[in-house]
Amino acid sequence: MGKSIIIVESPTKARTLGRFLGKGFTILSSVGHIKDLPKSKLGVDIQNGFTPHYITIRGKGKILKQLKTAARNADQIFIATDPDREGEAIAQHIAEVVGGEGQTKAGRTPKIQRILVHEITKEGILEALKNPGKIDRQKVESQQARRVLDRLVGYEVSPVLWKTIRRGLSAGRVQSVALRILCERDEEIEKFSEEEYWSILAQLKPENREEEFEAKLVKINGEKTERIQEEEAKKIEEELTRITFQVKKFNRKERKTSPYPPFITSTLQQEASRRLRLSTAQTMRIAQQLYEGVEVGGEGGVGLITYMRTDSVRISQKALEAVRDYIQKNFEPPYLPPKPMSYKSRKTAQEAHEAIRPTDLRRTPEKMKSFLRPEQEKLYRLIWERFLASQMSPALFDTAQAEITAGTQYEFDAKATSPRFDGFMKVYPIKVKEEDEGFQKSLPDLSAGETLTLEGLSTKQHFTKPPPRYTEATLVRELESKGIGRPSTYAPTLSTILGRGYVERKERLLIPTELGMMVNRILIPHFPDLFAIEFSAQMEDKLDKVESGELKWVEVLQEFYPPFEMKLKAFREKSSSLKESFQEKTDIQCEKCGNPMVIKLGRYGKFLACSNYPECKNTRPLETEGAEQSGEICEKCGKEMVLKQGRYGRFLSCSNYPECDFTKP
Repeated sequence: MGKSIIIVESPTKARTLGRFLGKGFTILSSVGHIKDLPKSKLGVDIQNGFTPHYITIRGKGKILKQLKTAARNADQIFIATDPDREGEAIAQHIAEVVGGEGQTKAGRTPKIQRILVHEITKEGILEALKNPGKIDRQKVESQQARRVLDRLVGYEVSPVLWKTIRRGLSAGRVQSVALRILCERDEEIEKFSEEEYWSILAQLKPENREEEFEAKLVKINGEKTERIQEEEAKKIEEELTRITFQVKKFNRKERKTSPYPPFITSTLQQEASRRLRLSTAQTMRIAQQLYEGVEVGGEGGVGLITYMRTDSVRISQKALEAVRDYIQKNFEPPYLPPKPMSYKSRKTAQEAHEAIRPTDLRRTPEKMKSFLRPEQEKLYRLIWERFLASQMSPALFDTAQAEITAGTQYEFDAKATSPRFDGFMKVYPIKVKEEDEGFQKSLPDLSAGETLTLEGLSTKQHFTKPPPRYTEATLVRELESKGIGRPSTYAPTLSTILGRGYVERKERLLIPTELGMMVNRILIPHFPDLFAIEFSAQMEDKLDKVESGELKWVEVLQEFYPPFEMKLKAFREKSSSLKESFQEKTDIQCEKCGNPMVIKLGRYGKFLACSNYPECKNTRPLETEGAEQSGEICEKCGKEMVLKQGRYGRFLSCSNYPECDFTKP
């Protein structure tokens, strides 16, 4: 075999693969994308079939030269970028660059082939090389449709936000829907009105026995008890002291709790957020490191997990056999189920991918700990334990339930659950859902018709709670359940809305800022369909159909653009009036031209500006009531600094803002 080159997008991935292959291979890295749409203009020819005009990314000249030189000296070129839409697009651009070099020095034309490496191990790369294929044109077109859609929305809507509020803001097909979800939850919380209600508990025991237990009132005259008020609760409590309690029904049974499936991208992000307090961006960055390879003692670079951008729970037959063998050798017989546990991916999942799993279970977290940074070890342990647990036996619980009547009106419920066999929870503990009231670890044996002795009654005061704010974990779950975005989009979406200042993270809760609420109030009325949850989900479905060949990518854009263009035109025409509606009028006169000043929102907060802008560009600081003086002097202009609250906590800002924008931690 002649000279072969393998091109990947990551230098770390290149180093890891280089350790597994002999001298017949040269492994190079494109260091990510080599082409993209230009930053300075739209870069999409709308009139000519939405043709994107990709340009070489600035600073990639040296890399492109290296790839072209290597291609001229190669007999075979294998492109091994990531096995997803984004990786396919990078592969297409690389092929266009190296394939344009024509014949090699020996007069041969190098053969360009696409290989999919799902795990960066020796077995993984050799298996990929045995089964080379072509670049998936439909996957490339699906990614291209997404890129063009996002460019059209972002590039054409964002400038109107600049005119209406301030420069630097952005709108996005997925990010604006995520912001909408957060803002609507904030509005629900704002409108929420707390209501008081009471619960009633009875302490009971069988006659002639001392086994006392607790039961909760659940029905009155066959209707569920909801929102019992204090006076009614006292009246019921008094009545119950004169009524006979009797067992209506009693049963014991075994309950199984099945293990969770192995991780996909969204569930990994959710669990890493809940258990490890990692942001989605941190999770994906660390997972990328584990996938591309870490230095493991004398072995060198080793890919510890399979590809981490996936929505499929499928695992290979080889991996299935390996995990069952591991369980059999390391656990008692009951922990290995008679047959493998099976899981279903959602309909839109790409089943060619596997779930996120360790590449070798024998590399336990304990063995890898000394080679990994703390955050890498924690995430690897989470993935390792989840995968192992996914093929272990269900956990078993003994449950008991008693339905109890009090007279003809009232019905009580008592429940008990106790663990019998921990099963998969030995490796991957989960919190078993328990009811707050009427729940206990055990119940005595009861018989239908048996009379019970009332030992006591108690009432508890409760208050209804507003809907909870979203965390990164619950927002990802919501986006996934609604079909908004794809695994690869969640982390950048959250990073964008946080980075733009639309949302703040406080004690892990995502809270829309005043700026975020303002952007949402502008976008939703003017683009009700574009930023609707249903529309976003339908668009994702269409992009999937482009990938499967059911739709042409240009058809998707041709259907999308005309109504979008009409709404965009109306939005632009209203930008001036919108700008005025979001400015607070004041009685303060501009000292330069005499026109009234208005309050505007700037990058570092609110400030006063002349309403006669742009004829008069006078601005001055807004004397905010309660602004905390710092006693420090601005290093830039000499004015006093004041303390302000920002996204990342308190900071010092020049009191002369916006004339001076100096800040310091």
